[in-house]
Amino acid sequence: MAEQHRPHTDTRPATSRAASPASPASPAFVAALRSAVRGASDFGAAARALTTMDASNYRRVPLGVFAPLDADDIAAALAVCREHGVPVVARGGGTSIAGQATGTGLVLDLTRHLRTILDLDPAARTAVVQPGVILDDLRAAAAPHGLTFGPDPSTHSRCTLGGMIGNNSCGAHSVAWGTTADNVRKLSVVRYGGERLHLEQGRGEGPEGVGALVAAHLALLRTGYPALPRRISGYALDALLPEHPGGPDPVRAFCGSEGTLGVVTEATVRLVEAPRARALVVLGYADESAAADAAPGLLPYRPLTVEGMAADLVTRSAGLPRGAAWLFVETGGDTPAEARAHAERVLRGADAVDGAVVTDPAGQRALWRIREDAAGTATRMPDGAEAWPGWEDCAVPPARLGAYLRDFRALLAEHGLRGTPYGHFGDGCVHVRVDFDLLTDAGVARFRRFSEQTASLVVEHGGSLSGEHGDGQARAELLPRMYGGELVALFHRYKDLWDPDGGLNPGILARPAPLDANLRFAVLPGRPVDVEFGYPQDGGDFAGAVRRCVGVAKCRTTEASGAGVMCPSFRATGEEAHSTRGRARLLHEMLAGEIVTDGWRSEEVRDALDLCLSCKGCRSDCPVGVDMATYKAEFLHHHYRGRLRPAAHYAMGRLPRWLRLAAPFARPLNALARLRPLAALVKRLAGIAPERTIPVLATQTYSRWLRARQGKGTRVLSTNRVVHLWADTFTEHLSPQVGRAAVRVLEEATGRTVLPPPRGLCCGLTYVSTGQLDAARRVMRRTLDRLDLLPGRPLVVLEPSCAATLRTDLPELLPDDPRAAELASAVRTFAQYLEEYAPDWTPPRLDRPAAGQTHCHQHAVLGDAAERGLRERMGLTGELSGGCCGLAGNFGFEKGHWEVSVACAEERLLPAVREAEPGTELLADGFSCRTQLDQLAGRRARHLAEVVAEGLEDDA
Repeated sequence: MAEQHRPHTDTRPATSRAASPASPASPAFVAALRSAVRGASDFGAAARALTTMDASNYRRVPLGVFAPLDADDIAAALAVCREHGVPVVARGGGTSIAGQATGTGLVLDLTRHLRTILDLDPAARTAVVQPGVILDDLRAAAAPHGLTFGPDPSTHSRCTLGGMIGNNSCGAHSVAWGTTADNVRKLSVVRYGGERLHLEQGRGEGPEGVGALVAAHLALLRTGYPALPRRISGYALDALLPEHPGGPDPVRAFCGSEGTLGVVTEATVRLVEAPRARALVVLGYADESAAADAAPGLLPYRPLTVEGMAADLVTRSAGLPRGAAWLFVETGGDTPAEARAHAERVLRGADAVDGAVVTDPAGQRALWRIREDAAGTATRMPDGAEAWPGWEDCAVPPARLGAYLRDFRALLAEHGLRGTPYGHFGDGCVHVRVDFDLLTDAGVARFRRFSEQTASLVVEHGGSLSGEHGDGQARAELLPRMYGGELVALFHRYKDLWDPDGGLNPGILARPAPLDANLRFAVLPGRPVDVEFGYPQDGGDFAGAVRRCVGVAKCRTTEASGAGVMCPSFRATGEEAHSTRGRARLLHEMLAGEIVTDGWRSEEVRDALDLCLSCKGCRSDCPVGVDMATYKAEFLHHHYRGRLRPAAHYAMGRLPRWLRLAAPFARPLNALARLRPLAALVKRLAGIAPERTIPVLATQTYSRWLRARQGKGTRVLSTNRVVHLWADTFTEHLSPQVGRAAVRVLEEATGRTVLPPPRGLCCGLTYVSTGQLDAARRVMRRTLDRLDLLPGRPLVVLEPSCAATLRTDLPELLPDDPRAAELASAVRTFAQYLEEYAPDWTPPRLDRPAAGQTHCHQHAVLGDAAERGLRERMGLTGELSGGCCGLAGNFGFEKGHWEVSVACAEERLLPAVREAEPGTELLADGFSCRTQLDQLAGRRARHLAEVVAEGLEDDA
């Protein structure tokens, strides 16, 4: 075919031939697409809203989303799109940081169906994968053969191979195993219009005309590229030179093309031998420049990684050696001894302030989590100010990195900006998020000036504008500063040979949109939204809270790791709408009002939040602290204000009231609940899932028992000799045996007396979780009025969800009442109180294994270090399950939630209980967790207080 190209002087931002971005797709296009393909397409507001953004500063509104079943579906869709002039953007995990996973046309969701590892050949050390395969899934499949895929970006638990190929992703181990382009052997791709091509090194250059284009510009291609390991910017046309080792390599030239040339349908990738053992050397330095200066000197030791980060990214103590910046240097070996010896050689050869060798796998994982979470933690300055990508990554020759960082810091200071560099120092690659003001015109103008000057600085140091994440919209406009106009014009011609209609990811890489256009913040309201919670970490601004989600998608992991919780509903459904990120995106679009137009009345947002368990896992596990449980409560409050609510909100949202009224009639009500027809009617009227069993009411409440006990001679000699034990609704009416056990232990351990609580106290949990925030505030104020807690005295709360409500929701709903903050600071769990107020007490020794559930609110808000310590002192061995039990208060009881509730329990809790050996103690401090185990597994779990109390009785 004759060479076709647009004139290289055309610098217009590429635009879609579709209507304005917020307009719907034409009926003719929708009908043609659906008649041509077998996969599902969705042109509704929710689907569009979920894909407006990736992990960048940019936002583009698509026409719709299509999930192809196979390569034939992709080809058919691209043919229809070309016929109707609809642009296409291929999307994997949506974690791109330069804007290249956003688009104005049809989004191809390659994660829904194209997730199969088609072949894995250990002898050849290759794997054949579809584009939606998650990196960690490939690594898990290769691991039994002692193999792995070398590139490993920090998003390895959710990024896809197709996305890695599009961005030429690298990761921490690139000093050993290179970039994605170094590890791809063959590609099957589809061009805009549906034509299929198979790319392989030494076999052609791609579409017709590419060879002639290269032959006509050999000198330019031989001299126009900087020589450095992390040169990701632009198209890798130098890979098509005839002298390229092994011949012209169209695969390498395609990698890093950011979805602008074709859509990958299949890839053959290289696997590398994974070291049988690893050790981690952590080296401390005075600052990041000193660490950067030292990094090249460690490369002769042939490490697996040389990663750098500074103290301003460390949010918690993690056993790091002395210093204000650190290098993480990983070494490998056939045995632990060999890996350690290798690490110790690095330690001896490093000129560091301090250092340590970590061989314990758990210790290594804890340290690596700090580094991997940097993409999220870097989004906030130490004072809470927001920081953004925009100059997210660049790479310079490793020997120049220290000098570049010093100049970069000076440039930040000149512009009055702050940033926290970190990254792959061994390859000269730096990531940094900067506290740009992207909300005002003046701030955006400064963002542009800084980006232009930093691009020039990178080029002065012989670097690449992108060292890992691609150019996208963030940096592509600046490519002439790096490559010059002639080579960039050649990029445009290369793009045109592949995609003469300009339909694949327009506005990205070739003929890019301006770097300060399409900013995702521009559509948000300029003034704070009227809300109920205080949002203290976001200046009281709900839009600021929603902006916290930067799209790194840690919530999209398909398996919970360790004690982690986030995000159980996504793991149960696999749907983006049921991830923390997806819900945050819908809230963003609700505030924007372009696609989701009904504001707080939005059914799209309501439906997405319906399966949020309010587990609060994102509050702790999300690197940026998105708190979707609070956002859900806020939304439900506004959504149902002045309107009829679901029956479950009246039944379970006001549970404390109903249980207080029912308490005198517990026996007859329990008898009636055992009559199946009557129970079925009650559940239908109350919005309770028919599969659920109604819990049994206590015939004697905890408070009634304690008051009766106080009347039998217990005397309080001094207010300093009392324990304030909260009577939560669940302990009071449904599991008073927990309260009785806690009284026994607390009085034995401390010599203090547990006093009966004042009547009518409630934390407001059920009102908050159903978004009845006016009622929640009334309940909370009544509690503050009635609770006679001396200043500085602790309050023991047995139910983790109630403790978390008092610790967080109470002060955030009543930010102007100082009593709320005082009460929040007084809250202690059972184990925390014993640790603090009975440190010398020796608990009974039980010496048996334990299994069960760490309550998700405990994990997210309260922490469980004290509980772990108490279990250890009692000889209760083993780990409790992370994740969420799936009942989650009212969630699992509500009609329509049964399947998701069971799926969450089946993820970790139920398998752990089934696999527990006989005699294992089942522990669950939360009433929901105990109820879930009882109803799904027929097993009785106990609160830790019950187990300790039983041990005391056995010792008596």
